Amino acid sequence: MTTRALVTGGNGFVAQWAIKAMLARGWAVTAAAHGPAATGAVLSPEDRAAVAWRVADVTRQSELGAVVDEARADVVLHLAAVSHVPDAARNPGYAYEVNTVGTVRLLAEVRRHRVAGTGDPLVLVIGSAEQYGRHEINAMPIHEAAEQRPLTLYAASKVAQEVAALQAYRSDGVRVVGTRSFSHSGVGHGAHFLLPSLVARAMALPPAGGVLQIGNGDTVRDFLHVRDVVDAYLSLSTQGAVGEVYNVCSAEGVSVRALAQRVLQRLERSAEIRSDAGLVRPVDVPVQVGSNSKLRRATGWAPRRTRDDIIDDLIHAATR
Repeated sequence: MTTRALVTGGNGFVAQWAIKAMLARGWAVTAAAHGPAATGAVLSPEDRAAVAWRVADVTRQSELGAVVDEARADVVLHLAAVSHVPDAARNPGYAYEVNTVGTVRLLAEVRRHRVAGTGDPLVLVIGSAEQYGRHEINAMPIHEAAEQRPLTLYAASKVAQEVAALQAYRSDGVRVVGTRSFSHSGVGHGAHFLLPSLVARAMALPPAGGVLQIGNGDTVRDFLHVRDVVDAYLSLSTQGAVGEVYNVCSAEGVSVRALAQRVLQRLERSAEIRSDAGLVRPVDVPVQVGSNSKLRRATGWAPRRTRDDIIDDLIHAATR
């Protein structure tokens, strides 16, 4: 029997990789997005043609209702979000409207089908490692039981999203699985995010070298390849325990300075690496490394790709 999937935020970076993986597994996919079918380097023309693309804005209840009715999904992968921390800070009302209230609206439509006996999909609600906020270095790698201490508006909107999702599970039995996803990247990731911007700036340096500008070089992050992230999501959609939340992470930390050095090495270039105050976030978490033991136990998932694979894929995509 074919699995039917609904992917919200269908034009987004992770969504396109998820759609590609779902199609490879023989799933029937409906993608809900602001506009027409996604274009870019991830989905082939054949992939795009195989997807039922629907316009649905998570700020509009009627549009969400219509797409949930039509998709008749077994799995809902909820990726629609304001995902860039500075964007959320610039427009806080809209960030909450999309990230939190949009999730509440989606869950209400799923609940409606559950009550009517016309559907009971598993809803994978994607959160962020930013929800943890600042913890001491000796608390790393951080586990799901750690206190959530959001520092940014984006993080707070994601904490609120998770609270709403778990409430829907506890009170109404909506089959929710949550994630707190750590940093990830790959082909198709926006140029304003860390790794794509490092690659772009390094590739733009003159042959004789120069200066590669970074933000806070001491900041430590936990990176996964987007394809490993998607594998984790699809594994959780069939093996995750409802009402539970899972870190999606590599369990290994790397500093921004070390990432910049590795980008230069993969490009076989040399340059001075220098911090630029204009690239430093006004509010930042110094160290963010997660434990993936809960995810591994539940699904058997393990990352198969390295940070070098991410960097090499970004370089290859930029030179094609």
